Amino acid sequence: MLEIMCTAMLFDLDGVLIDSTPAVTRVWSRWASAHGFDPVELVRKAHGRPSIETIREFLPNSDHQAENREVERCEMEDVEGVVTLPGARELLATLPANRWTIVTSCTRALAEVRLRAAGLPTPHEFVTADDISNGKPDPEPYLRGASLLGVVASACVVVEDVPAGIRAGRSAGARVIALRTTVSDQELSGAGANWIVNTCAYIDVKNTGAAGQLILTLNLESNSVDRGELRRKAIRD
Repeated sequence: MLEIMCTAMLFDLDGVLIDSTPAVTRVWSRWASAHGFDPVELVRKAHGRPSIETIREFLPNSDHQAENREVERCEMEDVEGVVTLPGARELLATLPANRWTIVTSCTRALAEVRLRAAGLPTPHEFVTADDISNGKPDPEPYLRGASLLGVVASACVVVEDVPAGIRAGRSAGARVIALRTTVSDQELSGAGANWIVNTCAYIDVKNTGAAGQLILTLNLESNSVDRGELRRKAIRD
């Protein structure tokens, strides 16, 4: 067990608090096929980024806003299999409401749809693609998230699952706990993750320390995981 002290926690959404992988894969695979791209490559690049950035990369000469609206419409209509990941609900319930928020590459409308589908609380204020000029891996999203809580990013712990988000957190000055829900340990550590655990179930809030600091405990016992089993467990839970 490892203890970490921080002032607040900043959570990515997809792959951290919820599993929307089946829905994301379906929507982006259809979009890729419709435009003649390799679905596997496109889905991999779409993870953890604002959708419009993926569209700009693959269709530089298109009407990006129109394409983005269509992708978002499809994602909002497809919530089949969107479930809470292990430990997420319990971890959020132990945190004071003013000590955590969500920093996601989704739009606000899509994030709210997925939070409702998964049955998770919606923070009063959180950061979405609608609120920023530069998406992950730029530090702007996590700097804004820390600002919403009235703290500096260096006093926060970020929880992420993909390299773009890890780099965004580290560039903002935060420490990053990476989850093994989406990519390999090698990719997570290569992006700069400070610690790697399976899911939020391996993170506990022990208590609050001096000056209201949060004391987190990480269970680092397990060093490998079957990602398919993580998703099956999420569905069972």
